[in-house]
Amino acid sequence: MKILFNLICKLIALKLLICASFAWAQVNTDLPTIDLKAGIYRIRAELADTPKTREIGLMNRTSMPTNSGMLFVFEQKAGHCFWMNNTKIPLSIAFIADDGKIVNIEEMQAETTNNHCPRAAVRYALEMNKNWFADRTLVPGALIQGLPK
Repeated sequence: MKILFNLICKLIALKLLICASFAWAQVNTDLPTIDLKAGIYRIRAELADTPKTREIGLMNRTSMPTNSGMLFVFEQKAGHCFWMNNTKIPLSIAFIADDGKIVNIEEMQAETTNNHCPRAAVRYALEMNKNWFADRTLVPGALIQGLPK
């Protein structure tokens, strides 16, 4: 009986360690961040500017602070489309032109594979929590300041 109890305790401890490690990885991404501004709002955005970081994006995260997001930066302007496979939180995405103006904004449901695409070729896309742009009355044509060149 004692051996079984010790085994169960070890399994529980291992599960807790794995869960804690996963939660830590969700918060500590080691990605560089950039400060952006949208009207009077400040945004702290993680930078996804490599093929690998763009591929992973915000997958498997379970939350994101209110004025935080992820800025996707591409080398070339194109119709870069996004989907929400393995993304646990609903998001809004603003597709942004080189001059910083929002081209269009899409609302994206968690864990879906629908394509969300810009209406014009862009190099930037900014993902924020769902309805972040709408709640602040930020619409196409609004300016996002601080984008990397």
